[in-house]
Amino acid sequence: MRQIHFSAWLLVVLSTILQILIFPLPGLYVLSWVAFAPLIVALLRARPAGVLEMDGSTNLQAAKPGQAFLLAYTSGILWYAGTCYWIYNTMHEHGGLSAPFALLALFLFCLYLGLYHGLFGLLLSLAIGPGRDNRRALVVAPFLWVAVELARERVTGFPWNLLGTAQVDNISLSRITTWTGVYGVSFEIMLVNVAVAAAFLVPRKKRVTLLMASLAAAAVLQAGRLVDAPAIPADHAALLVQENIPVDENWTRETFERTLRELTDLSAKKGNVDLIVWPESPAPFFTNDPLFREPVSQMARDTHSWVVTGAIGSAPAMQSDRSPSQLFNSAALISPSGDWTARYDKAHLVPFGEYLPFPKLFAFAGGLTKEVGEFTSGGSRAPLDAGGTRLGVFICYESVFPSEVRQFANQGAQVFVNLSNDGWYGDSGAYAQHLNQTRMRAIENDRWILSATDTGVTASIDPYGRTVARLPRKERGALVAPYALTSVTTFYTRHGDWFAWLCAIISAGALVARLAFFWKVKGSQ
Repeated sequence: MRQIHFSAWLLVVLSTILQILIFPLPGLYVLSWVAFAPLIVALLRARPAGVLEMDGSTNLQAAKPGQAFLLAYTSGILWYAGTCYWIYNTMHEHGGLSAPFALLALFLFCLYLGLYHGLFGLLLSLAIGPGRDNRRALVVAPFLWVAVELARERVTGFPWNLLGTAQVDNISLSRITTWTGVYGVSFEIMLVNVAVAAAFLVPRKKRVTLLMASLAAAAVLQAGRLVDAPAIPADHAALLVQENIPVDENWTRETFERTLRELTDLSAKKGNVDLIVWPESPAPFFTNDPLFREPVSQMARDTHSWVVTGAIGSAPAMQSDRSPSQLFNSAALISPSGDWTARYDKAHLVPFGEYLPFPKLFAFAGGLTKEVGEFTSGGSRAPLDAGGTRLGVFICYESVFPSEVRQFANQGAQVFVNLSNDGWYGDSGAYAQHLNQTRMRAIENDRWILSATDTGVTASIDPYGRTVARLPRKERGALVAPYALTSVTTFYTRHGDWFAWLCAIISAGALVARLAFFWKVKGSQ
């Protein structure tokens, strides 16, 4: 650590600040084109070489693998703290954890997820060519970053704020995701960052030319945000109910019945719609409770509409060996005749929110699980059939997983329905981060998304990721949301994360070639 030049630490801090600013709430998306350049420069100019440059300044060379890991790991820890700070409030205010334990939970979270930034730094260091040749490392850097993002989704299961999401409003650029998924945009962003970083690693006489070319490329790509696509015709309408039920509501029989009565009345006053959607909510709505079932069934009959509602399922939706006593975070489908015809059980549960991994190790976080529920994961991502309309229903946190959401469209879903309760996040930037990630799923799969949330943002999202209608946050209301059906599938829907896996293979190949060269040189000495 002492061998790392102070300028490298300054660059790491600068890079981390820029990385934080590109995501909501600051939302300075244009900074994504340069946010990682300081980190890359820091990794490739980190330690004194023991000699001076021609101008008398210190000659810096690339960090050793351990140093590179430490520099990037520090950036990762700070980045997660700056973008996922809301975990503290969720754990403290709603999870029953004391302030010190909630702070500890956030710290451990940052230490764990920050390892992926550290892994990127380590791999980049290992990719450096012989004789301090940085060119190979620069070429492979975008591939390494995408490979690390893939690992975040597949290994850890927390692909929150993937880099490409920062350009969700850039319609011209984001349409590449119909082929590559969000990882293709991450690659584009890192490619420009590498070019910017390279401008500070080449001789001074070439620096201005390369820097201007890099920034020009960034400007051209960012200009896509100024281009809007034509409106997409919508020939259907859904009623999305934003319940605005407090997470810490004190439920009594009277409160339950009054809330249910107000929601059914609100749902029945908006005219003829094809579908009524109630979100995931903190209300004790159980699929087997007659006090809940009958009013919802009557609402469906009165409105002659299909209804999708978030509820707690008390038995598996699919036949299995599971015990009927298990609970599921579910979305129930009710027909216009009032019959409860189908149900989706959430397949990807939130650790520490809906289940407690390694209960003995994390016993201190049990308070949060008791507040939210101890759920069992579902086993199917098949669309729900609403009278011939196939609904791809996924719940809350599931919308951040590209590879999982695409499965609904690949199995025939004609429109996506996302039920969420973002009330756990309070007024932090998490609700906006969540919305942007949900919007990216619409683009990848060329599908409309009906996003119904408890406290907001409740919105209709078109296949370009645009919110064409929305309700204000933290208000009870109902949104008449336009949408259309489609059975056309994108290349990404059909083939999944092929691009990310290709980046992983190229990264592995580059590292193997580098290690083979190292052992060859060592063997010849």
